[in-house]
Amino acid sequence: MLVMEKNAMTEEIELLVSKYGQSRSSLIPILQDIQRKHKYIPDFAQQEVARLLDIHPVEVFSVISFYSFLNTTPKGKYIVRLCQTISCDMQGKAAVAKAIERELGIKFGETSRDSKFTLEFANCVGMCDQGPAMIINERVYSKLTPEKAVQILNELK
Repeated sequence: MLVMEKNAMTEEIELLVSKYGQSRSSLIPILQDIQRKHKYIPDFAQQEVARLLDIHPVEVFSVISFYSFLNTTPKGKYIVRLCQTISCDMQGKAAVAKAIERELGIKFGETSRDSKFTLEFANCVGMCDQGPAMIINERVYSKLTPEKAVQILNELK
């Protein structure tokens, strides 16, 4: 009889399922925990979550692709998300975006070679009265100027 060993990812997901439960409502908290630990949700993890929750893998992928804060590819240590709403546009977002790209040497949608920074746009960060605004990982920065944005990035380098 062939005995297969479980790998670390399977064991990790089994623990998350036991923590959150096996219902569909557990999907997002499980994915968030995987994301938090690994900085993205690998294909194998998606398959295992689907198997353990008894749902189709396409459902898992559709949830990940719907939410911009869940990723299927590795991201940088710091994920910089700049708000791209009209209110942030009107308050100088374009100049802030150029300063960020210039400072990090990458464009929005890219990750730095050292995997330290990933630049993304966010549809809204909920700070319309204090724009331009950005979120770096889970911290919000508001009333940005190009200089202030560069100073924040330099503190993280």
